[in-house]
Amino acid sequence: MAAEFVEGERLDEVTLAARFSVSRTPVREALHALAASGLVETLPRRGVFVRYPSFIKLVEMFDVMAELEAMCGRLAARRITEEELERLEAAALACESAMERGDADEYYRENERFHHVLYHASGNSFLAEQSSRLHKRLQPFRRLQLRVRGRLRQSMQEHRDVQKAVAAGDAEGAARGLRRHISIQGENLKDLMANFARYHQRTMPQKP
Repeated sequence: MAAEFVEGERLDEVTLAARFSVSRTPVREALHALAASGLVETLPRRGVFVRYPSFIKLVEMFDVMAELEAMCGRLAARRITEEELERLEAAALACESAMERGDADEYYRENERFHHVLYHASGNSFLAEQSSRLHKRLQPFRRLQLRVRGRLRQSMQEHRDVQKAVAAGDAEGAARGLRRHISIQGENLKDLMANFARYHQRTMPQKP
C-alpha cells in the first residue's frame, strides 16, 4: 500500500474515505497514527503529505532499536516473572502457528506481542516506553522485512533463541540475540529498498 503513494504526495481525507468506503473519522485517526510514525507530515492550512524517512535515517533508527531491545532483553533475563515467561511462550507459539501458515500479517501481530512482553519484563518503565515508541515508528518497515523470502522461519528461530536465553537467565545471550534479530531486519530492509528502487526505475516514465 505504501508504494502507491509517493514522497510529497498530498493525502486528502475525502478521497481516502471514498476509496475505502468509510467515514472520514477512521481516515483521520489513521492519518494521526501515520503522523506519529513519521510517515506523513501535517502542514497547517496545507494538508497532510507523505514523508518517507531517508535510507540513512532509517538505518540509524534500526541501530538504536537494536540497542534498546538488547537492553530490554538483558534486563528481562534477570527480572522476568513466571507469568511473563508464560506470556512469552504463548506469543512464540502464536508466531509459530502463523509462520507455518505463511501468514506474514498475523505473524507480525504476534511478533509485536512477543517483543512487548520483553519490554515490560525489563522492569524499567522508561526503557519500555521508549522501546514501544520507536517500535511503533518502525512498524511499517518491520512488517515489510517479513516478506523477504525465508524471513518468517529465520525470525521464528531468532525468537526461540531469545526466549531460551531469557528463560535461562542468560542476560548477555538475550541481549546478543535481540541485537542480532533487529540488525538482521535492517539488512533485509536494504534488500527490499534496493528491489523497490529497481521496480520504480522500470515503471517510471523515462525522460526524453
